Amino acid sequence: MKLSEMREKTVDELKQFVVDSKKQLLDCRIKKSMHKLENTAEISKTKRLIAQAKTVITEKEADCGQKA
Repeated sequence: MKLSEMREKTVDELKQFVVDSKKQLLDCRIKKSMHKLENTAEISKTKRLIAQAKTVITEKEADCGQKA
């Protein structure tokens, strides 16, 4: 998911995306420990997506606070 796509989603959708991504990250880490993960770059990509989603959530919540 691109950053522009994240900005179009609602806060609730982004929070659900973070939960799903954390589950995916856990699966990747388990596969890595069992030496079954072929693409180890997937772990860092997932972590980056989680961080971007959390940043967008923070921006949206701060923006709502200023408008009210």
